[in-house]
Amino acid sequence: MPKLYIVPTPIGNLDDITLRAIKVLSEVDFILAEDTRTTSFLLKHLGIEKKLYSHHKFNEHQTVEMVADAIARGRTVALVSDAGTPAISDPGFLLVRTCVEAGIEVETLPGATALIPALVQSGFPCDRFCFEGFLPQKKGRSKRLAQLARESRSIVFYESPYRVVKALEQMAETFGPDRAVSVSRELTKKFEQTVRGTLSETARYFREHEPKGEFVIVVAGAPKPEREKEDEQQSDES
Repeated sequence: MPKLYIVPTPIGNLDDITLRAIKVLSEVDFILAEDTRTTSFLLKHLGIEKKLYSHHKFNEHQTVEMVADAIARGRTVALVSDAGTPAISDPGFLLVRTCVEAGIEVETLPGATALIPALVQSGFPCDRFCFEGFLPQKKGRSKRLAQLARESRSIVFYESPYRVVKALEQMAETFGPDRAVSVSRELTKKFEQTVRGTLSETARYFREHEPKGEFVIVVAGAPKPEREKEDEQQSDES
């Protein structure tokens, strides 16, 4: 049956690929890859030979209709990103929406994503949480942090090594320097590390130790007394 498969790939350790993902990648007509070089390396590791086409943030607006049309004509297609689950801070949303609107079946496999292990090992409540992905790089960054200052749930961010210190410093300024945070990097890889402490402490740590790898920042939710105090202040002002 023609279908679009959303296939998560390992975020680091290649052994994290699921048996079902291997089966799907082996059986589809072709694979859409964020970076064909990265996916080629994975397929070689798995012993799979398959036609690859590029599908990334710079061309997805131009290719989604073509892909949807190919599926409608009877092809089965898998979409993968470089690491983790497609559409989670990666390309994929536009293609999924286009297929759904065209009545094309979409099947998403469960699998690797960086936010869940980082959240669970943070030690913060994870029954309810807020996933923010990447903050805006420039315009709107401070505004978004200000909007999250009173968020009571644990908050999860993705960040690059080039902006992680800036992000922690801005969070310390907005959320308060003593807000608890857990910073994980290189999850599932050889040099995996999680640094826990306050926002000011972790910012200082990564100023002194060069940030390397991809980062997941988990910030504790706003303390209840702090939120109640702000609510009372706003009530008095109104």
